[in-house]
Amino acid sequence: MRGARGFERGYTRGMHNTTAVEVSGVRVVGGDVGRVRLGGGVEVVGERVVVSGAGKNMWLGEDEFYFVSKAVRGDFLLTASIGFLGVGVDAHRKMGVQARVGLGAAAVHVTGVVHGDGMSCLQFRRTVGAMTEEVRAELEGAETVEIERKGGKFVVRVAKAGSRGGMWEEMDVELGGQAGAEMEVGVFVCSHNEDVVERAEFWNVRWVAPAGEGLVPYRDYLGSVLEVVEVDSGVRRVVRRSEGNMEAPNWTVDGKHLIYNSGGRLYSVELATGVVAEVDTGFAVRNNNDHVLSFDGKWMGLSHHVAEEGGGSVVFAMPMEGARSTGVPKRVTARGPSYLHGWSPDGRYVLYTAEHGDGNYDIYRCPADGIGGEERLTTAEGLDDGSEYSPDGRWIWFNSVRTWRMQLFRMRADGSGQEAMTGDGWNNWFPHVSPDGKRVVFLSYLDEVLPGDHPYYKRCALREMAAGGGAARVLAFVYGGQGTINVPSWSPDGRHVAFVSHSGAV
Repeated sequence: MRGARGFERGYTRGMHNTTAVEVSGVRVVGGDVGRVRLGGGVEVVGERVVVSGAGKNMWLGEDEFYFVSKAVRGDFLLTASIGFLGVGVDAHRKMGVQARVGLGAAAVHVTGVVHGDGMSCLQFRRTVGAMTEEVRAELEGAETVEIERKGGKFVVRVAKAGSRGGMWEEMDVELGGQAGAEMEVGVFVCSHNEDVVERAEFWNVRWVAPAGEGLVPYRDYLGSVLEVVEVDSGVRRVVRRSEGNMEAPNWTVDGKHLIYNSGGRLYSVELATGVVAEVDTGFAVRNNNDHVLSFDGKWMGLSHHVAEEGGGSVVFAMPMEGARSTGVPKRVTARGPSYLHGWSPDGRYVLYTAEHGDGNYDIYRCPADGIGGEERLTTAEGLDDGSEYSPDGRWIWFNSVRTWRMQLFRMRADGSGQEAMTGDGWNNWFPHVSPDGKRVVFLSYLDEVLPGDHPYYKRCALREMAAGGGAARVLAFVYGGQGTINVPSWSPDGRHVAFVSHSGAV
């Protein structure tokens, strides 16, 4: 506990009662800001960050609260799932995310706030010591909060956990003078009562340095984070971080490894130990992120770019034992470009997207042993992609731009009965069916993109819906896109989904 007014002189210069911790791989510092009577604290418990904070208020011209933050320059995103612990004393106790110009009590700031009574809002102070201003959200009881700086514009977004339909409510403010300023960015708790300490927990906390305007896709890359999310709870766990590019993780059938693409080669990471090993793919070292394991785990399909055929992608298959290859790749598709996406449950066929001279990219299947002709399953104008069998073999799920926006479809295994399964305002990609066949996870772009494009480094959501259709719920808000979830990504027990997010150094 800290005595009342124990540091009148200089309390505006920075945090007090500080503690350094690591949150989701980012080193941050927690401490009291302002003239708090009772000291707060921070503790990292597994994937959750528990923050204790007192403070009279965060309002008017000065603030009192506990802050867990790091210094950030340039544009950024910070997203966190949040919740108070305990009933609480004051209805206006506060938790949320904040970007602050320095750690003084009267500093300029932009804050995404959730109150104890459920009110959600954007609060901000334009100049040092100025009165706090506020924009209230219609949404109450927000459980996910995000703050973004893009130049001099700050955006606060709030959402319900597992939200359906519109996902975010968005509020923004222009503070042009802070476009290049270093800011302390993090999560906070304020009890709104100087004699009370309140507690809140934060999880899925992600600081992101987004791609700059000068980044050239497919030449320049941000760092990558290989993650898994528990489908029922939405809690995420970091498996591996890399300064390079990782893409498209899928599980081995024993649940012990994830296999991902990096730089055209495949790698496995053992989940229990974090040990990484290259998967020997022989001559096939120019693979894109369309590698797929057969349902029984005995074969790995590859989309390797063949130099002798102008660099076009061609489907190959090689035998596997767990995360280890046991033979050389064998060619499956007779011509390219062909991009693998799925195996039939019985292992007889592979599904792929191909373009054969008419300008349309359609879904085809052919025998997995490469013996026999291919069969064209879709003929719609534009792009059909991301095809995958349901575990019972009755359905093929895919995404198509035939309704202008990219949406999810399914058809029977022979290509008949094609029907739309989503029809919302988002561009939806890469449907993956759960092992029990009851649920589908897919990627939705929240930033505006061309319907036929799935670029890197955009604000996205992983969403989940019933295999029979209906409203989708959000599993995770992710900065990613290309390579995030291109291949089947469910764990064998159906409890988790693997994916990749991205960020520059923060």
